[in-house]
Amino acid sequence: ERTCVPRFCRLSRSFQSSTHATTAKMPPLNLGDELPNLKVQTNEGEMKFHDFIKDSWAILFSHPRDYTPVCTTELGRAAQLAPEFAKRGVKMIALSCDGVEDHNGWIKDVVAHAETKGDFPYQIIADESREIAKQLGMIDPDESAAAGMPLTCRAVMIIGPDKRLKLSMLYPATTGRNFNEILRVIDSLQLTATKKVATPVDWQVGGECMVVPSVKPEDEAGLFPKGVKTKDVPSGKKYLRFTPQP
Repeated sequence: ERTCVPRFCRLSRSFQSSTHATTAKMPPLNLGDELPNLKVQTNEGEMKFHDFIKDSWAILFSHPRDYTPVCTTELGRAAQLAPEFAKRGVKMIALSCDGVEDHNGWIKDVVAHAETKGDFPYQIIADESREIAKQLGMIDPDESAAAGMPLTCRAVMIIGPDKRLKLSMLYPATTGRNFNEILRVIDSLQLTATKKVATPVDWQVGGECMVVPSVKPEDEAGLFPKGVKTKDVPSGKKYLRFTPQP
């Protein structure tokens, strides 16, 4: 596993399209963009992204290669937390730049490491050509595998029921993802999608939320029956408004 540069909230990179010096630029997949309805092959068969998501939330997380140490711990932790994702109505799918046969063998190692029981809870997309990773902006242009193929970063994409990208993160290949943080982010995204609140720093489920600036003071009582607390600050501006989680 090689190190790739971490980026947050926007995937906007050029990448090496082959082992030659040719560089192609793909349009970035930004927050709010619709996820392309790509046809993919997984360890369970062929599917299209939109058919898989339907009207649910979804998480797509990518990996540089099969049989790599950090990725194995990540897939195992994701499998352990599958009931938590299901509780939130989030469908899970992974991507790795190897084929279906390798995926099926790797899954056995993941299960042995994570000590999970039953069927493996999510599919893994096969992307040996890196074409899917390229189209989704998951390629690091400065890193390549031993065979000269570009490496996929550790990307996380959260997609809403409208098929649009709600959050994305890129981790370096040497740093494993924090799936508890990913669940926390999903809780925030789902809450703020339907309520006129934002979640402050280090927010956890059940904690105080912040009233969004678009809410007028005269509308607070109707929207937030549990009350709103405004914190005084030296500027005199009344923008730090807190309310119990709706």
